[in-house]
Formats: sequence, structure tokens, C-alpha cells
Amino acid sequence: MSPSTRTRNIAYFSMEIGIRPEMPTYSGGLGMLAGDTITSAADAGLPLLAVTLLHRFGYFYQRLDASGRQIEEPMHWVPEDFLTDSGARVPITIEGRTVTVRAWTYELQGAGGAVVPVYFLDTDLEGNSDWDRTLTNWLYGGDQHYRLCQEAVLGIAGVRVLRALGYSELSRFHLNEGHAALLTLELLREERERAGRSNVEEADLAAVRSRCVFTTHTPVPAGHDQFPLDLVERTLGDCREWGISDAMCHQGRLNMTFLALSLSHYVNGVAKRHGEISRNMFAGYAIDAITNGAHVGRWTCPALGALYDRHLAGWRQDNFSLRSILSVPNDEVWAAHQSAKNALIAFVNHETNAGLDTEALTIGFARRAAAYKRLDLIFENTERLRAVRERAGRLQFVCAAKAHPSDDAGKEQIRRLIEVGNSLRPEIGFAFLPNYDMDVARLMTSGSDIWLNTPEPPKEASGTSGMKAAFNGVPSLSVLDGWWLEGCLEGLTGWAIGTTAETNGRSEDSEFLYAKLEDVIAPMFYNDRERFVELMRHTIAINGSFFNTQRMLQEYAVKAYLE
Repeated sequence: MSPSTRTRNIAYFSMEIGIRPEMPTYSGGLGMLAGDTITSAADAGLPLLAVTLLHRFGYFYQRLDASGRQIEEPMHWVPEDFLTDSGARVPITIEGRTVTVRAWTYELQGAGGAVVPVYFLDTDLEGNSDWDRTLTNWLYGGDQHYRLCQEAVLGIAGVRVLRALGYSELSRFHLNEGHAALLTLELLREERERAGRSNVEEADLAAVRSRCVFTTHTPVPAGHDQFPLDLVERTLGDCREWGISDAMCHQGRLNMTFLALSLSHYVNGVAKRHGEISRNMFAGYAIDAITNGAHVGRWTCPALGALYDRHLAGWRQDNFSLRSILSVPNDEVWAAHQSAKNALIAFVNHETNAGLDTEALTIGFARRAAAYKRLDLIFENTERLRAVRERAGRLQFVCAAKAHPSDDAGKEQIRRLIEVGNSLRPEIGFAFLPNYDMDVARLMTSGSDIWLNTPEPPKEASGTSGMKAAFNGVPSLSVLDGWWLEGCLEGLTGWAIGTTAETNGRSEDSEFLYAKLEDVIAPMFYNDRERFVELMRHTIAINGSFFNTQRMLQEYAVKAYLE
């Protein structure tokens, strides 16, 4: 056992972690946040490790048919090209069968040379049944039974793997969303067995609670995993032996959020507004808020990074120093942005043959295609949008989205978006980039002139893509929800769609959007470039310097890890 192994004391569990695009171990925002978090932990030399699943077939590779309908294909990759076998093998009992789980290791190195080990759990081993070998194949795949088995591998086998690797004195277990909540049951089992008892007592609950931290990410009730108790018993064994109580259940189901709430000493939402919503959803629990961030080094494009290197020494180590961008001349900021924009437009035109123009106002948006995300809101009234273009200047849109394989409504939203977007050409430029991943995200969040986000409030817990855009001086045009309630300084860091955080109808929100483009944004972009670049600089100085994982992790350290 190495010294670095002995001194780790924070274990970060997440169903998905996005480390690099060649490793399709993420689907979207949750995985990106996890990857950014542990990268910042490595930068800071924080004694943290991470646990996730291998996802041999990834989330999925997205193709589009001739009508724009999404088609999913496996994302084939070779774990051995990126990971090393840790040697750890642990058993877990599923439906009375012994399933062996192994751990692969990825050593994520921070800016200062410190390393955070990331352990990827895998059941594709000889000796396991054919079905058990598939448990770590698909991210968010299968039915409830498959998902419960996956969460057992993550939480229960994850703790056992850490013990097998020599992590015996971990002081904190951070549950990044409820998918990892079963780790609390494994910790309860350890406590009662250490005491030589067959039943869980209050002292065991208190001991586990003192070590667990839970971050909830969704304000939508349907987003909280829950499983029928008979399925839990059939899959994991006697609920009473595991210590499952009524407080951990809801309407006859084991609710992973209630389980995590019951056994965590610190709980937080991921934006101030989300913290309020969570306290209303889960009355009786103390729920704080730590607003999400993104990793400045990972998401700043090369051109802006070079600009920061020239003027803001040490910005990677001290993200707050981005405030000093206000002393950098406008023409240098604009030149760096144009370099990023040229890279995006060149990529888009090469991939889609869309014929986009580097001089036109370019609006980017990318998100999960779910109903509340309102992916197609910008095209709610195409005649009104054409009028904006006629009166205010050229417009073009670059977008990307993935729908969950079982979300037919989301797939239809993508199809409709592409159909309407293509119908607007050539008056209004439009391109859809399939298979949205980290590389495409970097290009879009740095090369767009405006970053658009249109969720239906209050369903956006936080959102992080606008933060990535802010590092690159790209202001947001967004509904007042999630992090944007904190980040929006009207006309200084971007613009709001609407005037409050309350739900508006589609027609009202789309009209707010069109009016802001027509009356404010396009005229500034085309007729007052100095003012537009001033706004870009304030986006970096105010939002870029604050909405990052360096600041976020400092809050976790003070509020949750060191308490």
C-alpha cells in the first residue's frame, strides 16, 4: 500500500465521470461536473479518490437518420488503452448469486502534479454469468432491475473495492446524486459487523451519517431513483438486515434520495434556488446550497488561454485572477474570441456543410433533449424570428443535443428542431452537430457569440454550460433559473429571458427571447462592438472568476469535508 493510498480520506462516488472524450463514461452535465470536480481536487492536492462504473458501451453514439431521428449505437472503446487493472476483486451478492467486481484505475494528474485515483468498476469477468457480465456495459441503460443492480455495484461493491485496496480510514464519502446511495447500507453493514451484531442500531446510523455527504442534483421528483421493496429484497436480500427503514422509503419504495438524506450529515443542492426547492421538496431535512462550477483549465479554449497566459499569470492555479481581464485591451480579447469562433465555424462547416459565416452573430446551445429543457424554444415562432433577422442583422444557430434512448418525446424534439432549423436556411444559418461530446462542447462554448439556455423554471437545478462559455468571454442569454439567477447581471454578464424566476408560457418566453435579440443583442453586436467586448470582459471577470470548481470545491472542503 503506497503512502498516497494511506492518506486519502475523501471518497467521491458518481455514476458517471467525464474525464476525456475517448472514454465515454459520461452522458452530460452530471458526468462533466464530476470530472471537473476531481480535476480541481487534483489541482489543489486534496486527498480525494473517485469511484464510478466502467460503462464498456458508453452512453451511446448518436447518429441521425434522413428525417433527423436519433439512432443509438454502442460507443466501443478499449479500457486497457487508458486504465490499468488495480488487481482488486471483490464479491457482491445479487439475487443470491456471487458476482465478482474488479476495479480499473485511472490516475488523474492535476496542474501541480498531484494525482487523484479514479476507480472504474467492472463486472465483465469470467466466472460471472452472461447477464451479470453486462451490468457495467451501459450508462443509464436497461430497466429498473438493471439500474438497481448497477447501483448496487457502484455503492456496495464500490466500498468493498476501496477496502480491498487498503482504504480503511476514509473519513468522508461524497454521494454525487442518489445513484450512489447504497454505499450507506454497506457502511451500516460494516458498523454492525464490527460491533458483532446482526441488527442495525442508532449508533450505527450515527456513525455512517457522520461520514456521508450528499449532493442532490434534480428539482424534478421523477428524477429521483426509487425501487419497489420486493425488487430490492429479491436483488439485495433482507431489507431489515441491511437496515432499511421507513425513513428511507417513499410510497412503498426504497427512495435513493431519502436513503441518502437519512444517512448524510451534510446535504446540498447545486444552486441557491435549487437549495430552496429541495428544502420544499424534502421538508424536515437541512439542505444547504453550493452552486456548481466548471473547471477553468479544461474549458478555456487555446486562444483565450494564451491571452490569459500573457496577462493573467497563475490564472490556472488562482481562478479568481480572471477578474483582472478588465485591464486587458478590448482588441486582444476580441482577437482571441475570433480565433475560437473561426475554429468552431470551420468545424461546423466541415462536419455539416452548413455554410455558416464567421461574421454573423452566432448563437450556440447544447443540452439534453428533455421536455423541460425546451430545446426548440428559439423556433417557437419562425416568422417572428425571420423578422428579427430582417430588422437586426444576420443570425445563425449551432446546436447539439442527445435524448435518452427511451425518451421518444426527446427524440421527436430533436427531429423537429432539425426540421424547422433547416427550413429557415439560407435566411437564417443553422447547423446541428450530432454526437455531442466534450470536444464539441469545448468548441461550442468558446466559439459562439452568445450562449442560449431556455429551460422551464424551476426545473433547472443548476446548469454548467453557460459557466464554460463565461470562461471564454461568451455571455449568456438565459431563462432566470438554476445558476443564472446568481450569474445574471443584466447587460453586464448577459441577459435574462423574462423578468422573474417563475414559469412563463412558451409564447411569452419566446417573445422575450426575440425582443432581446432584436432590440439589444444584435444591435450591440453589429453596431457597438466596443460595448459588446466590454460585456465579454465582464462575463469573464465576474462569472468566470466565480462559477468554477476551484471555488466550489473550497466550499465543499469548508462546509462538508472538514466539518
